[in-house]
Amino acid sequence: MFGYRIPQPDEALLISGRRSRDGGETPFRIVTGHGVFVVPVLRRASTLTLAMQEAEVDEDCYTTQGLAVHVRAVIAFKVGDDTDSITKAARRFRRDQRQMPALVGRIFSGHLRSIVGSMTVESIIRDQQALAENIVGASKPELARIGLVVDSLQISQIDDKDIGYIAALAKPHQAEVDKAAAVAAARAAQQAAAAEQESARNQSEYARQTAIVRAQYQAEVDAEQRKAAAAGPLADARAQQAVIEAQQEVARRNAELRREQLTAEVVRPAEAEAARVRIAAEAEADAIRRRAEAAASSDRIALEQRLIELLPEMVRAAGAGLGGANVTVLNGATGLNEVVAQLAGQGSAVLRAVLENLGSDERSGPEPAREEDARPRAQLEP
Repeated sequence: MFGYRIPQPDEALLISGRRSRDGGETPFRIVTGHGVFVVPVLRRASTLTLAMQEAEVDEDCYTTQGLAVHVRAVIAFKVGDDTDSITKAARRFRRDQRQMPALVGRIFSGHLRSIVGSMTVESIIRDQQALAENIVGASKPELARIGLVVDSLQISQIDDKDIGYIAALAKPHQAEVDKAAAVAAARAAQQAAAAEQESARNQSEYARQTAIVRAQYQAEVDAEQRKAAAAGPLADARAQQAVIEAQQEVARRNAELRREQLTAEVVRPAEAEAARVRIAAEAEADAIRRRAEAAASSDRIALEQRLIELLPEMVRAAGAGLGGANVTVLNGATGLNEVVAQLAGQGSAVLRAVLENLGSDERSGPEPAREEDARPRAQLEP
């Protein structure tokens, strides 16, 4: 729209050509963040940047020790967001806003030389943050008077221009750092060597375990292959063994059957015949014994009768023998009777002796056939 102006987010719109409504000293209207209608011819609008800007400081300073140090710093600043700061900055920099970084750099250079001159090199090196805060604190009032504010100040470099003082300060620490670095490197090397040895041991152990497992697997595979290879012959052997066992069983049964046949055909008839022969032999032997006993009994009876008949003659002969003998008989008739009794007893003894001899002769006669001789002998062949 003609005459309607909208400032950028990082800009302030300055409208001049009218009197301030509040009667203040601001000779123009400040608009930020929204648009406004500017009457042509009667009003004039211009912009002031509110964006962040950068200024550099590169100064040679002398410390309280009289040593020259070179300091380089970077300052980030901008125009303040309040109306007073915008008014102050607009009055000073609206025509040439590029002057702001140069002016800020000069302001900070002066304060930097002043603050570094009150410090030693050691304190500057050790506490750069305090140095930056001191410079910002000293510069704030001056910057506020021209409508600027500092967001940050960073010291990027501090050196002594080849004097060697800062390097000398760093040497002890550098030596400690080098020593610590060497120790750390040695420890790292030792740990690396230990780790490498441990890795080698682990790899060897893993290889050993792998070889063992592989050998076990191979042994199992070989065993299964041998089992598979032997399965056929083993099955044939088992089948052959079963056939042999069946043949043996058949042979055993045939032998039993043949044995039973032989028993029925040969042994039983032979046993029957042997029993018949034994019974016959026993009967014959018993008959012979009975006949022998009968004959012996009849002969003994005849002999006894004969001896009885001869006994008186024997007594008479004994008496005749005593007829011429000189015998003294004591006890009278009693003694005579005793002599006669003795003679009669001698005759009886002679008779008994004869009878006993006769009986022994009869007993020592022919023996009957033994039963085991009468049995037929049969040889059985299976």
